[in-house]
Amino acid sequence: MKVNRLVTFCTGIVWIVNGLFCKVLNLTPRHEHIIGTILTFGNARLLTVLIGLLEICMAIWILSGLKSRLNVLTQIIIIGSMNTIELLLVPELLLWGRMNAIFALMFMGIIFLKKVQILITREL
Repeated sequence: MKVNRLVTFCTGIVWIVNGLFCKVLNLTPRHEHIIGTILTFGNARLLTVLIGLLEICMAIWILSGLKSRLNVLTQIIIIGSMNTIELLLVPELLLWGRMNAIFALMFMGIIFLKKVQILITREL
């Protein structure tokens, strides 16, 4: 069970770091550039902060443990969608270019396997 808590904590931290530090506090301006380029939105900063706040909400949801099946599904859909759009439209702006897809798949796999492990443990 300790591994499950560690994975949950680390997953939440990933969302907090990306939301708070990279987007809200703008410590990684590349995120705003990606959003502005994809959406050709005049005020990319506002949208970047909004997305960052939503990512912080996702972290809180993860750490709360509420409706974890829905949470896992939501995370996988968001990560998969976001990374597909970025890969197709702005791969040159991604930290690892097209390799970002590999890291996204690994992250989605960890999230999925954590949930599978929880379901198996509950059945035993």
